[in-house]
Amino acid sequence: MIELFHCLSARSFRPLWLLEELALPYQLRMLPFPPRLHQRDFLTLNPLGTVPLMLDGNTRMSESAAMCQYLASRYGTGQLDVAVGDPAYGDYLNFLHFGEATLTFPQTLVLRYRHFEPEERRQPQVAQDYAKWFLARLRTLDARLSEQAHVCGERFTAADVSVGYALLLAQHLGMAEQFTPGVRAYWDRLQERPGYQQAQAAQWAAAKAQGVPEVAAPDLRP
Repeated sequence: MIELFHCLSARSFRPLWLLEELALPYQLRMLPFPPRLHQRDFLTLNPLGTVPLMLDGNTRMSESAAMCQYLASRYGTGQLDVAVGDPAYGDYLNFLHFGEATLTFPQTLVLRYRHFEPEERRQPQVAQDYAKWFLARLRTLDARLSEQAHVCGERFTAADVSVGYALLLAQHLGMAEQFTPGVRAYWDRLQERPGYQQAQAAQWAAAKAQGVPEVAAPDLRP
């Protein structure tokens, strides 16, 4: 059975969402954030001390966008990925990795310098600059989403999960009010998906059952 090591609303939400969309059996291992500080024995499984960590037999993965691609292509029977011969294949790979490399990266700096550093080490200007960077790159989606319901092709794919997680994180960081209309409508549609709602319910239920404390700042509640 697939094992996913996860912190509340962290990048590991991407593969959790995929697992729910695909209705795959899995075990969810909840960790306090950041696990490298609060659960040191996790370092024996992942020396980076980061989430996600996903184990599937002999397969061991630590990159959330790669997990989305792996799950969709290995277990999705074509429903959540795009075939190599499909004209939308390039767009699919581009937006699958755009969600992490272009959208989530600047948000991690906002998190660090606005929330997680000690008060004396926080850098409001750095956080503000990277928030603007994120929003500027997010706006590139608006024209596309004003013409189509999803980021590639004509259907929901793992690329939407990758981009959707970046929107979830932006919501936690208080940036959702600055979404353009097209992005706002897209994010609303994603949140209506049963797979998204089931993943949200699964992480909160598992955190409670496994005694993992909620993180107070930023607000991680959906």
